[in-house]
Amino acid sequence: MAHLGASAAPLPSPDHDAGEEASHSPPPPEKGLRKVVVVMGATGAGKSRLAIDLASHFAGVEVVSADSMQVYGGLDVLTNKVPLHEQKGVPHHLLSVIDPSVEFTCRDFRDHAVPIIEGILDRGGLPVIVGGTNFYIQALVSPFLFDDMAQDIEGLTLNDHLDEIGLDNNDEAGLYEHLKKIDPVAAQRIHPNNHRKIKRYLELYESTGALPSDLFQGQATEKWGRPSNSRFDCCFLWVDADLHVLDRYVNERVDCMIDDGLLDEVCNIYDREATYTQGLRQAIGLHDDNLKGLLDEAVSQLKANTRRLVRRQRRRLHRLNKYFEWNLHHIDATEAFYGATADSWNMKAVKPCVDIVRDFLSDDTILASRDGSSVTGSPRMPVITGYFGERMSGSNTSKADATVKEYNV
Repeated sequence: MAHLGASAAPLPSPDHDAGEEASHSPPPPEKGLRKVVVVMGATGAGKSRLAIDLASHFAGVEVVSADSMQVYGGLDVLTNKVPLHEQKGVPHHLLSVIDPSVEFTCRDFRDHAVPIIEGILDRGGLPVIVGGTNFYIQALVSPFLFDDMAQDIEGLTLNDHLDEIGLDNNDEAGLYEHLKKIDPVAAQRIHPNNHRKIKRYLELYESTGALPSDLFQGQATEKWGRPSNSRFDCCFLWVDADLHVLDRYVNERVDCMIDDGLLDEVCNIYDREATYTQGLRQAIGLHDDNLKGLLDEAVSQLKANTRRLVRRQRRRLHRLNKYFEWNLHHIDATEAFYGATADSWNMKAVKPCVDIVRDFLSDDTILASRDGSSVTGSPRMPVITGYFGERMSGSNTSKADATVKEYNV
């Protein structure tokens, strides 16, 4: 995958049980930092629905997506992008703006998102960052990124050293095992499937002789990912629900994705003619009964993988709260999902968040004066949210809405 050379100028980036209230209070932000609302949460918790509902209470809200899948064009059903008609006129940014063949790193996200956020603020608006990709959000609040360090060291190349250590650049499992051998501390910090970062760690080691974990000591460790060093004054909203509720909605959402045309969307990637597909099926002896069994198995696996993702996302949020001292305002919306009316969502999820944001903005005379609190909120039930996106509904996305471009009004 090609790497994206960010068009924006570079700008100065464990496991716990769910339900634990956020309790840490980091030092107050530097005076003069401009205010940004950040909506976080696991798949299925209602992040995008909440962000759109906030626009009913605060003037000038614009949503900036922090989702590593939704930033790419195409696969709107799979990534669950909010279609234009469900955005309710709220401007959305960083949806479907990157070609799928291009790698889009945390650094790239930061360098694209910061000018957008500053533009919203310059217009007197309220940026609301929404996403399930916590590393993207960390890149926004931290003045230090691993990618910055790696880019500043010239001559980084892993290929020159692979023969010496008996590995191949495509041997991703072997590269991770090698990292575990030379620096188990660094290996513990990243996922085994994060192949790009594994290679960057190894490049740092081969080029500098220093262990990657040692490079993250001192000032770098103190700054990375901590809101006390943020370029913005952030209000973090963590919308959450009990695991069994999220699991149920994840399963239902996958079924909705199938009904909304997920299979057709995926098949269209390959652009195969129906006659070719039929011939292929006959050639390999794959009949309708075989396909039905394979499909059921694939759907079941997709649901299971997404439920595991929910657990990882919640653990990461607890980690941000405990180890990085983020002041996450934990909103338990479990009862909202049991309610039969939109009032349940408005009372259990929207209202607590509105109160938090209103208090957050109270010392900002411009934003506070534009508080649109007389509006009561969305009359519809919340759209279920998640890592693959922020929409769960029974209606199909129209072809006209198939690719949601960056939307400004």
